[in-house]
Amino acid sequence: MDLVLNAIEVRVLGSLVEKDATTPEYYPLSLNALVNACNQKSSRDPVMSLDEDEVRLALRNLNDKGLAAAVSSAESRVPKYEHRLQEAFNFTRGETAVLCVLLLRGPQTPGELRTRTERMHRFEDLDDVQSALQRLAQRQPPLVKALPRQPGTKEVRYVHLLAGDVEVAETAPVPIKAASSADDNRITVLEETVRILDKKVADLQQQLADFRKQFE
Repeated sequence: MDLVLNAIEVRVLGSLVEKDATTPEYYPLSLNALVNACNQKSSRDPVMSLDEDEVRLALRNLNDKGLAAAVSSAESRVPKYEHRLQEAFNFTRGETAVLCVLLLRGPQTPGELRTRTERMHRFEDLDDVQSALQRLAQRQPPLVKALPRQPGTKEVRYVHLLAGDVEVAETAPVPIKAASSADDNRITVLEETVRILDKKVADLQQQLADFRKQFE
């Protein structure tokens, strides 16, 4: 079975998985709710602008691959949709959360993954994140891989492989390994937290500037 997904299928699958974990009271999703989830401006990279026809086609393809399905309910006449990731792979909650963030946000460091999976699964430390990554990387075929370090960075980023292998510049392979010490773990998490807070402040400043322009 061909499990290589295109970019829209990746976004649809990731959105279904995220809403299943974070807003179970509204899950499964109607087509309209799923389109809105796919087109969110937060927690998405890249931001997309998909229409119902594109999402419907992606759902059909995911259904053919055993990764999503329509469900019927006596309480609603509107068709709703759910993912079938668990049936296909039998993931742990941590593995599901890690893969979901990789699907929605692209390549991530372990520190980013730990922070951004918080609503779906709480990892105690970076070692737990690394363990989940290692299990996903050891699947046959592998579902994630480590990317070479970018110049000027010390952390390795990881990418999902549900859209096929990722071409990278030839360099020495970076093994998946646990953080060297508890101190290193804490420093990495703190650095990542500061980076995310800086971005949130910048976003708020931009929103405030845009708001003020409305009254100028």
